[in-house]
Amino acid sequence: MYLFDGAMGTMLQQAGLQPGDCPELWNIEQADKIIDIHHQYITSGADIIETNTFGANRIKLSHYGLAGKVKEINIAAAQAARQAASPGIKIAGSVGPTGKFIYPLGELSFDEAYDVFYEQICALDQSQVDFIIIETIIDIQEIRAALLAAKAATTKPVICQLSFGADGRTVTGTDPQTAVLTLEALGANIIGANCSLGPAQLLSTVETMARSTKLPLSVQPNAGMPVLINGKTVFPMEPNEMASWIPRLLEAGAAYIGGCCGTTPQHILAMRQVLDTLPLSSLPKARNIPAFTALTSRSKTLYLGKNFAPAIIGERINPTGRKILRADIQDGQFIMVKKEALAQVQAGAHLLDVNMGVPGIDQSQAMKKAIEELSMLVDVPLVIDTTDAAALEAGLKSFPGRALINSVSAEPERIETFLPLAKKYGAAVLCLPLASGGVPTTAGERVETVQTIVDAAYEAGLQPKDLLLDALTMTLAADPTAALETLNTLKLYRTTFGFPSVMGLSNVSYGLPRRDIMNATFCAMCLASGLDAPILNPYDPLMQDILAASQAILGNDPSGRNYSIVKSNMTLSDSAANNTSDPLAAIKQAVINGEKEAISTLIIQALKAKEDPITITENALTAAMNQIGEAFGQGKCFLPQVLLSAETMRSAFLTIKEMLPAHTAVSRGKVLLATVKGDIHDLGKNIVAALLENNGFEIIDLGKDVAADTIVAKALTEKVDLIGLCALMTTTMPQIDHTIALLKQSGHTAKVIVGGAVLTADYAQQAGADAYAPNGVEAVTIAKQLLRK
Repeated sequence: MYLFDGAMGTMLQQAGLQPGDCPELWNIEQADKIIDIHHQYITSGADIIETNTFGANRIKLSHYGLAGKVKEINIAAAQAARQAASPGIKIAGSVGPTGKFIYPLGELSFDEAYDVFYEQICALDQSQVDFIIIETIIDIQEIRAALLAAKAATTKPVICQLSFGADGRTVTGTDPQTAVLTLEALGANIIGANCSLGPAQLLSTVETMARSTKLPLSVQPNAGMPVLINGKTVFPMEPNEMASWIPRLLEAGAAYIGGCCGTTPQHILAMRQVLDTLPLSSLPKARNIPAFTALTSRSKTLYLGKNFAPAIIGERINPTGRKILRADIQDGQFIMVKKEALAQVQAGAHLLDVNMGVPGIDQSQAMKKAIEELSMLVDVPLVIDTTDAAALEAGLKSFPGRALINSVSAEPERIETFLPLAKKYGAAVLCLPLASGGVPTTAGERVETVQTIVDAAYEAGLQPKDLLLDALTMTLAADPTAALETLNTLKLYRTTFGFPSVMGLSNVSYGLPRRDIMNATFCAMCLASGLDAPILNPYDPLMQDILAASQAILGNDPSGRNYSIVKSNMTLSDSAANNTSDPLAAIKQAVINGEKEAISTLIIQALKAKEDPITITENALTAAMNQIGEAFGQGKCFLPQVLLSAETMRSAFLTIKEMLPAHTAVSRGKVLLATVKGDIHDLGKNIVAALLENNGFEIIDLGKDVAADTIVAKALTEKVDLIGLCALMTTTMPQIDHTIALLKQSGHTAKVIVGGAVLTADYAQQAGADAYAPNGVEAVTIAKQLLRK
C-alpha cells in the first residue's frame, strides 16, 4: 500500500500563483516554493510525490510561449522533487492531457499526440523519476498515445489514470472495465482513476476495475465536489472525512491512494494516520480473476470463450467479389463501408471484420480512415483483416480499443511482423493453421501448425488471453472430408489449448446449391464442436435463426427465453422498417447514423422534391438531434456519436445554403462562449460551440484564458442573447462568479450558462448563473429552453 501526495494546484494557489500564470514555470522561477510544497506532503506521510509537470507538454506550454522549454521545465521539476525527497520517497513524473482531442474527435493526430508525450516523458525519464503517471485523461485514445510513448521512452513503471464522470464513464464514453482491459493489454503497470469525483463516487470505479485485472489499482479522488462560499471555491470534504474512506477503497482493491483537487497536506496526514492504524489483513490482497479473452471498443467490452454466448463477426466490410464496395473504397467515399457497419450491428453483429484489400490503393491510408470512421460510428470491437503489415499498424494505431488481428499464419514473415505489432498495440491475435507448405489436411496437423504460432506468440510477449484460433474451413465440394476435419479441429482446439475459436463459414458451401442451408447447418454443428465466434453474414435470417436456437440448445439461453423473445418480435421488427421513400425520414436517419458523406445528396433530393427548408430543418435535422440528445442522456450513445451526428447536421445546413443562397435559417440566438481568465483548457467549450452552431445558434467564441472585462465588453457590443462560461481548473473557478458579477454590474441581461469538469450545479447557482450544463448535449437543450423563455 502506497500513499500519494495531494493537489499541486490547490497548494500553488495558496502559495501565490495568480490566474493566467504558468504553474510549471514555477519549477524554474519559484523552485523554493515547489520544494516547500513537496516537503509539506512528505512530512505529512506521503510515500510518493508527483512532479509539478501536469501541463508541462509542448501544447500546453505553447500557450505561455514556453513550447521550447519542455525539457528544461520537466528536469527542473524533477530536481525540485528530488531535493525535497528524503530516502525512501518515490517520485512520479506527472503527465497530464494535451487539452485537445485526437482525430477524428478533434484535429490532433495520433502521431502528433504521441510525439508530444514522448518529448515530455523522455525529459522526466532522464531526470530519474521512479514512475511515470499519466493522469486526468478523459479519452481512451489520448491515454493510448501517452502510454505507447511512455513504453518507448522509459522502462520505469507507468501508472495510467482516467477521469470518470458521475455516470461512471469518461467524457468520450469509456467505462472502467473497458479502460482496464485496453490499458492492461497495452502494457500499463498500474491503472486507476483521479479527479472529477470524490471518494464516495470513485469507490464503485475501483470495484469495477478490480473485477477485471490483477494489476495494482490507484485512486486519487477530489476532496468532495466544489462549492462557492463567500466568493471562494471550497472543496468541502474535511481531512478526517476523506481519510475515513481509506478502508473501503483498500477493500475495493486500491493499492495506491492519494488526493486530487482540494486535498492538502492535512488530508494526506489524516490518511496516513488511518493507514498506520489498519491491520495487515485490511491491505489489498491478490485478486483471483478467472481466465478470459476480451476485446474492446471505445465504450464496450466483449468477452469470448466457452463460458460466454457465441459472438457474431460481421463479414460484409470486405471488397472481395463486391464491385460497389470496392469502388466505394477506391474513391475514398466510405459511404458503403459505413452503411454496412451500421446495418450489420443493427442485425446483431458483435464484432466487425474490416478488410481494405483493394488492389492499387494505399491500403494503410484506407485502413486508417476506415477504422477512424467506424470507431466513431459503432460501438463494437473491430477485427482488422489484412495481410499488409503497414495497413495493420495503421489500423491498430487508429482504433481506440483492443482489436483482433485477422490473422497470423505460421509463415515466418507473418510471425516476424504481425506478432510484435500485436504486442505493441495490445491487440489479440487470430492464429491461422496455414504454413509455407499450404493448408494442413487433418485436424492433428492443424493443431501442430497452430502450436508453432502459439509458441512464437509467447516468445513475442503475448499471453494465452491474447490468442484465438481459426479452424480453417475448406470447400466441401472439392473435399468430402473438409467439414469433418474442421469439426474435429474445433474439438481438438478446445481440449489442447482452450482458447476461443473464430472461423468463417461460407467456404464450406462454395459451388453447392442453397448455400444458406449448408452454411446454417454447418454453423450449428461448429457451435456444438466449440466454435465461439463465427464470421458470417448477419443479414441472413436463416443463420440468425440457427444462432438463436443453438444458444438455447447449448445452454447459453436458459429455457430459450431470448429465443422466444426474438421469434415473437420478428414480425413486428420487420414491419417497423424505415420507409426509405420518405425523404425527411431518410434525412433524419442519416443524421442519427452520422452519414455525413451521404447527407448532401439526400438534402438535394428533398429540395428538388419541393420540401420546404424550414420543414427539413425542424422535422428532420432538429428532430434527429433531439433523438440523439435523448439517447445520450439515457447512456445509449456517447460523445463520438453525438459529434458525428452534429457534423452531419452541419453538412446538411451547408448544402441548403449552397442550393438556396437566398434562404437564411432563422437564428436561435447569438451566443458568446469563453473559457475564463487563467484557464487554458478549451476542449469542452469547443464541443459546446460545435453543437450549438449545428443546432442553429450564432456563435462568438472568444477562446480560452479570457479576462472578465473582455467578456463583458464583447457581450455588450455584440448584444448577445446567451453567455457560456467554462472553467476546468479549481484555481480558475472563482473567475466564473467574478465574471457573472461584472456582467450584472454592467446591466447586461443575457442569460448565463456555466460548465466545466470542476463545476457543479450548486456552485453555478451560488455564482449567480442561470443554468449549469454538465455536458455539451445538455448545453444545447438548456440554451433552447432559456432563449425560448
